[in-house]
Formats: sequence, structure tokens, C-alpha cells
Amino acid sequence: MTTQAQPAPASLSASLPAPAPTGPPAGAQAVRRALDVLHCFHDNGPDPTASDLARRLGLSTSTAHRLARTLLAAGFLEQDARTARYRLGPAVTELGRLSYHQRGLHLAAPELRDLAERTGTTTSLALRSGAHAVIVAGDAVTPKAGLRRPLRSTAPGKVLLAWPGDGEPGLPDGESALVRDRGHALDDDDPCQGVRTLAVPVLDRSGRARFALAVRAASPALSDARLDRLLPQVRACARALEVLLLPPGERRAPQA
Repeated sequence: MTTQAQPAPASLSASLPAPAPTGPPAGAQAVRRALDVLHCFHDNGPDPTASDLARRLGLSTSTAHRLARTLLAAGFLEQDARTARYRLGPAVTELGRLSYHQRGLHLAAPELRDLAERTGTTTSLALRSGAHAVIVAGDAVTPKAGLRRPLRSTAPGKVLLAWPGDGEPGLPDGESALVRDRGHALDDDDPCQGVRTLAVPVLDRSGRARFALAVRAASPALSDARLDRLLPQVRACARALEVLLLPPGERRAPQA
């Protein structure tokens, strides 16, 4: 004779834990899509319409329009009333300026200017953001060029990859060892115009490159023959930036 399983008593059922939720929390997809809309402005291209955003993100135009209007209402976007095109809004400007000062990047500006004047180069400071090196200070911050580059395509990116933090991907061992042994990366990043970029790390106590300091100039100004004279100045600036940008507990020990 088969015995049917009896339901658990109400008191026991009430004491059992609720099943763990699965999948992303409610609303996470909408947040992700809104962030994707903001990421569309990284390349500093022409101001997009809702149709442009939809095409780039693979969304329907109505969904892109709804996301853009939500960001518009929150101040993260603004819209040209004549063309209906979107651009970054005042909320982004405010957060960017707050982050700039919270990171102490305003303290780096005089050092970068001084290095540029002494070496006759254009200076910049970059940090790592995912798979990109993002320029956060210096003369290389120009609207036309944009601010982010793939890590492997520039000297600052290679420096950030050669001295990674825990869990961060780096360069292949042979290439990383070469950059670390030299203490810098050098790229002919614009051979057609004869421009070179030299980058060195701004290191913390753990040996991670928190920033990459780069100088850029016409190839003769950064020729191999001039590097012996130029590198000490660039490295001295990087050491000064360690003091300015890192908390005391995260700085390397002073050089003897």
C-alpha cells in the first residue's frame, strides 16, 4: 500500500527559510542599459539621437528614447531642442569634478605643467578602467582625441598592464618582463606624424601601477639618444606624484 507524503505542519513550513533569489535584482537590467547609454559618449563622437543610441546598443528606438529621457530628467543628459540630439548633462560634469578633486588630481596639475615646460613635451596622467587606459589629467586631455585608449595600444596602457594589481590581467610574461626591466614603455603611437610617447609607472607600496605618467612629443625630442637625459626627469615627477596622489600608508618607502 502506497502512503502519500503528508504536507509539513504549518508551524514547520513557516520556519523554513525562503528560497534564495536567483538572477539579477529587479531593475538591474534597466540600470545596466542606462549605463550603456552613458558609455556611448566615451568616444566623443557627434551628439547622438535616440535612433543612434538604439542602433549602437541593439535596442528598439522606443526603449532608447525612454532611457535617454530618464537620464535627461536626472540631469545626466541634456538635449538640443533644435536637433533632438543628446549630450552629457550637468550631473556628469558635477560628478566628474568631484571625482577629480577627491582623487587629488588637481594637485598633479602643477607637476605635469612643470615637467612639460622642462622637457618640451605634452604630459598626461592615465589610470586603468577595465580594458582601457583613461587620461585623467594633463595637456593630452583634449575634446577631439577623447580620453580612453585600449590598454595594449599605447605606452601608458602597457605600463598599467606591466605592473598590474591583484587579479588584474597583465601583459604576456615576456613583454611584461621587458617593460619592467626597462622601467618604462615607449611607443611610436603616430608614425605618420613622427610622434612618440614615453610612459613610466606611478607605483604604490604593493608594486601596482596606480597611474601611468606619459610624455609625448615629436620623435626627435624623444629619440633614443635623448632618453638617458629625459628619463630621470620623468621618473622624478612620477615619484612626486606618488606622494601627492596616494595616501601615506599606500606610498612606497622613500628612496635612500
